[in-house]
Amino acid sequence: MLTIAVWIVIVFFAGMGLLGLASPESITRTFGTPILTDAGRNEVRAVYGGFGIAVAAVLVVALGNPALRAGIMLTIAASLAGMAAGRLVAGAVERPAALYPSWFYFVAETARAVVLYQASGTP
Repeated sequence: MLTIAVWIVIVFFAGMGLLGLASPESITRTFGTPILTDAGRNEVRAVYGGFGIAVAAVLVVALGNPALRAGIMLTIAASLAGMAAGRLVAGAVERPAALYPSWFYFVAETARAVVLYQASGTP
């Protein structure tokens, strides 16, 4: 069951990565920035696109390599927890007007962090 949950996380990161590479403005539109400069599109392609694909690939490696599994899962879980913590700070500084997208992604990042932490086998 936990492996299925990790695959769901992998699919999310791969989807985010592909979308970020193919259509950067579809990512930023969610957060109220529908039009980007060339530099902005390049940044989204790098951060959402390249990073998403790399994380998905590393998670696949982790599933197939027990020696690397704990370290990879724990590292990505910590990254997701950091993103969720950043949303808490952002929410305190500038309260979001609605649950979506900020609090929705806070819950999603927290849930994915928990899944990967559990998959790491770290006590």
